[in-house]
Amino acid sequence: MPALRFRLSRGCRVKMAAEQVEAMNMVKAFRVSDLQTLLASMGRSKSGLKQDLVLRALKMVQSDCSPELLKSVRQLYETRFPKTSGWLAARRPEAVPVNYSSISPTARGLTQSQGADYLNGGIPKQAVAPIAEVKLVSLPFYQTLETLLPPTELIAQNNEKLQDSQCIFELTQGQVDQIRNSIEHRPGIKSVQVVLRIVYTDSIGVQEDQYPPNIAVRVNQSFCHVPGYYPSNKPGVEPRRPCRPINITPWLHLSTTTNRVTITWGNFGKRYSVAIYLVRVFTSAELFNQLKHCSVESAERCRERIQDKLRFDPESEIATTGLRVSLICPLVKMRLGVPCRVLTCAHLQCFDAVFFLQMNEKKPTWTCPVCDKPAPFELLTIDGLLSEILKETDMDVEEIEYLTDGSWRPIRDERDKDKERERSNTPVYPLVDICASEVNGHSPAHSSTSQSAKSGSGSASAPGAGSGGGVVVDLTLDTSSDEENGGAGGDSTDTDDSQGAPSPKRGRYDYDKDLVTAY
Repeated sequence: MPALRFRLSRGCRVKMAAEQVEAMNMVKAFRVSDLQTLLASMGRSKSGLKQDLVLRALKMVQSDCSPELLKSVRQLYETRFPKTSGWLAARRPEAVPVNYSSISPTARGLTQSQGADYLNGGIPKQAVAPIAEVKLVSLPFYQTLETLLPPTELIAQNNEKLQDSQCIFELTQGQVDQIRNSIEHRPGIKSVQVVLRIVYTDSIGVQEDQYPPNIAVRVNQSFCHVPGYYPSNKPGVEPRRPCRPINITPWLHLSTTTNRVTITWGNFGKRYSVAIYLVRVFTSAELFNQLKHCSVESAERCRERIQDKLRFDPESEIATTGLRVSLICPLVKMRLGVPCRVLTCAHLQCFDAVFFLQMNEKKPTWTCPVCDKPAPFELLTIDGLLSEILKETDMDVEEIEYLTDGSWRPIRDERDKDKERERSNTPVYPLVDICASEVNGHSPAHSSTSQSAKSGSGSASAPGAGSGGGVVVDLTLDTSSDEENGGAGGDSTDTDDSQGAPSPKRGRYDYDKDLVTAY
């Protein structure tokens, strides 16, 4: 009996040591997110670099090799590196119904041995759920009609950096007719296409298109076009490649024969999945028609939104009495045609819907140009109130202000304000009749005064006479001539010297610069 007990304890120690080594090897293969999850679940600090996290997790496994810790490590490892379908079926929990007719005898034996280990007092192995299907993000310009090849992982065949993976599919006669009978957006570009999509192999959330390094696609032994890199105009920024569905329709056999697609990709540690779909491709004009018919916010709802933003908050120390909104599109710096914004954005500033859809058709980013937040097509809406304002305002109005009652007023340009301010501060002078004949050798005084004097007396008015006209003084005459003529410049007659004297210099204006009006 003591010998049997010794053999059992020794066997348990050997088993625990093997599980501890296995757990340490699993920890070394974890990513930063896995290490943080493991440390947080065991109440340890998850801050630091990856090497610090790895050392902290290895020390934890060495010092505290408890069943809960081994269970967490194994669960994280199997989530990150799932096994084949037969292995997963053999490790299902008993609560999940299993079709044992589809399980191989080897897998069936594994299931029985697992139950036997549990009954004999051993540590039950963590059951792993089946691999969840990789979900691809829906694209506004592509409507999926049929799935020709579901998401399938690209498996590396060896340790080489460049791998070749091949997939095979066939088209039905109905799908062939659908492609042939579809309209053409451009010569050779059909509206119904067969596209290839590549994403990360991750069952958490929806996955966006992501190309692996050194990608090349051959369809029936012919290389097809893969979108290239966008050149970067910023120093030190690498060019970015737009990842979008790859159109393989021109290289397919439009018949019921087998089509072969070979994908060359770089094996640098990341996992990718490939899928093939039959889709209908929309243009930006078609998406704009959908937006115009399905997503327009009424002017009344827009006014309510404005009033909610400008409603007085007693807890706030700053009271907002108005919100300014520009009528210039932030994308193209032109006047808005169709004002559009995102329902989830907090701002009231809009951008032009037509230009926004056209830009995303060429380079899909789906980002709000005002606040740089995500702007998916499903959340776009046309502002009905701003559409009415654009029709009512003149083309020179570039900004408006929303008021607390939901009304609005145009904001005039600062240049117009400056012009009006100069116009209001400039004194008003009487007009000078430049074309009138000279009186007594002098230029005429103000037209209003001279005309009233002519109509009243028929002769030039004397100094001080009239109802408010100014006195014209000829500064070219010297003092002696003024004294000889009695000091009355208005009643003096032309002399020979004055007639023979050269005429005063004239500037750019057609009147004497030497004449000054005295008030």
